[in-house]
Amino acid sequence: MNKSNMREFFSKYNLIILLVLFTAIASILSPKFLTLQNFLNLLQQSSITGILAIGMTFVIITAGIDLSVGSIVALAGMIVAILIQETNSILVAILAALAVGAVLGFINGYISTKFVVPAFIVTLAMMVSARGMALLVTEGKPVFGLPEAFNFLGAGFILGIPVSGLIWILLTILCALVLKFTPFGRNLYAVGGNPEAAHLSGIRVNFHLTSVYVISGVMSALAGVILASWLTVGQPTAAKGAELDAIAGVVLGGTSLFGGIGGVGGTFIGVLIMSIITNIFNLLGLASYYQQIFMGLIIVLALILNRFVAGKKG
Repeated sequence: MNKSNMREFFSKYNLIILLVLFTAIASILSPKFLTLQNFLNLLQQSSITGILAIGMTFVIITAGIDLSVGSIVALAGMIVAILIQETNSILVAILAALAVGAVLGFINGYISTKFVVPAFIVTLAMMVSARGMALLVTEGKPVFGLPEAFNFLGAGFILGIPVSGLIWILLTILCALVLKFTPFGRNLYAVGGNPEAAHLSGIRVNFHLTSVYVISGVMSALAGVILASWLTVGQPTAAKGAELDAIAGVVLGGTSLFGGIGGVGGTFIGVLIMSIITNIFNLLGLASYYQQIFMGLIIVLALILNRFVAGKKG
């Protein structure tokens, strides 16, 4: 196999190869790894990061970045917990949390596009502000006493499958269809690949750039609602560092940080691979500090792999 064929082979199957490789390693370390129950557990544990990574995929396809997702998770979790207690309506509380996520995402996108401020700076500021709001609403105290019915969203099961995992799968399928078969999705790739050319071809660049941050904000808020449901508590310090996990899953899944390339299908596999790697670390009894170091390395290695399969040098 020559160099060109090897690059083409890895370009098509690199995620599958990595998934099989790490699955094999985990199976060797623990015979119980390849059981249905363990897979369902893995699906549930990955769902929060997976939903965050869906929104992050939309942002990164346009060559942007969203550092505020973890803080929005915490704020949404606090809002849904407080409103459930105040209104006794789970639906109203969830809708309000999602609306807050959409508004914060819109602010990220609007400021970045309207005032031509790098998304890195805008979302970094939002990360600090949203975390501050999450702490402010209860002066840093968690909100307990959520109803059992609310727990179903994050910890319930349908036909033995975790509800949070089903939500992640359905959102992945829906967003994959949007990106592949709708004008909006195709325009996102055009904007990410070359915004000037996209503008000249009649695409509303600023609208699309703002839209992806709204999507990311809603996905972050949904992840926050599910996390609060799973833990049965609104925790203002929740999801610290979640933005790193989301970015790592997206990049590992083949979406280019330079924009215009990628998709939520690859992100789904990327997040699963990360969860399997974490599982391997746990099986080996390694401290979480090593996992944090590895997540940093995985972004760099995934970038190198993406440039290799794309035939780029440097």
